[in-house]
Amino acid sequence: MNALPQATTTSRPTAPAPAPAATPDGVAPFAHATARVEVVGPPVAGSATILTPEALAFLTELHVRFAGRRHDLLLERQRRQERYANGLDPDFLPETAGIRADPTWRVAGAGPGLVDRRVEITGPTDRKMTVNALNSGARVWLADQEDATSPTWENVVGGQHSLYDAIRGQVDFVSPEGKEYRVGPTTPTIVMRPRGWHLAERHLRFVDRAGQRAAASASLVDFGLYAFHNATALVAAGRGPYFYLPKIENRLEGRLWDDVFTVTETYLGLPHGTIRATVLIETITAAFEMEEILYELRDHCAGLNAGRWDYIFSIIKTFRERGPRYVLPDRSQVTMDVPFMRAYTDLLVATCHRRGAHAIGGMSAFIPNRRDPEVTARALDQVRADKEREAGQGFDGTWVAHPDLVPVAREVFDATLGDRPNQLDRLRDDVRVTAAQLLDFRSANGRVTEAGVRGNVAVAVRYLDSWLRGTGAAALDNLMEDAATAEISRSQIWQWVHHGTETAEGRRISRAWVAEVLSEVVASLPRSAGDRVDDAAALFRQVALADEYPSFLTLSAYAQHLVQRPEGPVPDRS
Repeated sequence: MNALPQATTTSRPTAPAPAPAATPDGVAPFAHATARVEVVGPPVAGSATILTPEALAFLTELHVRFAGRRHDLLLERQRRQERYANGLDPDFLPETAGIRADPTWRVAGAGPGLVDRRVEITGPTDRKMTVNALNSGARVWLADQEDATSPTWENVVGGQHSLYDAIRGQVDFVSPEGKEYRVGPTTPTIVMRPRGWHLAERHLRFVDRAGQRAAASASLVDFGLYAFHNATALVAAGRGPYFYLPKIENRLEGRLWDDVFTVTETYLGLPHGTIRATVLIETITAAFEMEEILYELRDHCAGLNAGRWDYIFSIIKTFRERGPRYVLPDRSQVTMDVPFMRAYTDLLVATCHRRGAHAIGGMSAFIPNRRDPEVTARALDQVRADKEREAGQGFDGTWVAHPDLVPVAREVFDATLGDRPNQLDRLRDDVRVTAAQLLDFRSANGRVTEAGVRGNVAVAVRYLDSWLRGTGAAALDNLMEDAATAEISRSQIWQWVHHGTETAEGRRISRAWVAEVLSEVVASLPRSAGDRVDDAAALFRQVALADEYPSFLTLSAYAQHLVQRPEGPVPDRS
């Protein structure tokens, strides 16, 4: 781990770098005077630093080139989902068998500062959490603008501002209570996670060359602002512009990201391959295209991550209308040791190491409680067992969600790795995973219980209350909950209601009964000025009890509650 550059370092180019005379997409390079990205949100802290004319010009470049392809890929997601609803199962693609069979190609691999990733801490990018992550002792910080961040306009811009200052050594601050937060001399390598392709940023408006207006792509906004302001400074500090890519569903979405990276490197005057990405394999469809995703991103790829919670959510979402074989038991019973989850993680490690890519493990939800030693002891035991499993499978590193968990995770991986930075040499030639194994959801062998129903309702409502108040990672009942775990909770309720699933106690899960449970949960919650419990309950009804299943709970929640309305509508054509 190296110290971050000091405040004198700057990465803001005054003009675009020279561009090639022609581009594959036929778009004239860096010449879009009639298109623009406009700020329609109000001024917030950090706006003057982050939303500069030069940065907005770069966002315009990205949108002119890639907004249309993003839109087409999102439409293809809908078509693919219809096929799965009608009985088709995912499978390994025959048309890409040649990529899988070719033993010669490799990914670019780790960039400077990413060779050793044995412990990564995840968390949002508000100023306090930024300092805590930088002081955590982890090798890598996943600076999360996605599932751990509630996308209020203040959080979107403020998170970028925190990262901007952190990279320049000027993120120290004093809280309103007078507590000082100072960054130590050594810090983790930053890997920033932008929002997924499906999300829009409605406080920025893209006006294309024909004058059509639409909300900006949240992915391009988060990525673009971070890369534009910080890429050069990160390279000067001996690291680089590194990203975690969420919610990818197939190789073509990976190819889109690769093209975004290539255009960005040209625009900023960076050598090809400077940008490195780690892809979260957190959808069931991506699990069948791991190798192809690596191939599409091979010039920019560092590895894959086993995003376990979104992966479980994706399974429920994809097969929600299918029969009992696809109905999962209580969330607590879908552990990493059940056969279909083991098949997924074994395949990920084997695929990565075959291609020279890091395999990074996921996050156990258990967190310590500094006021309760018993809870802390249980959390440490659970996390230790989880990390021992990952290290034993061949993972090169792992995630934790709390600074107090860094030592135990580091101890486990130190014992496995010793002085080696990773275990890429462990090829896992023993792994032979079939489509049937990935889809063997009955192998969970669990039960749906009344406690599971009540727990899902409570988690979803309490998390949404937190999210609506601007906090995207919430410690609830000694577990770290984020948007992914909330998605599991509400999706299971929808699926169980849809199929009339019967609990182990013999009770049929109906919409009426869940509504009763919801009322009981709301009545049991402590209330305070400014809480959003009633709004959270109303949102839960929309995303868990409606006839139609909303694809993401955050879409309607964001549009209804977090957008600070500009004058006139901002259409979202995604």
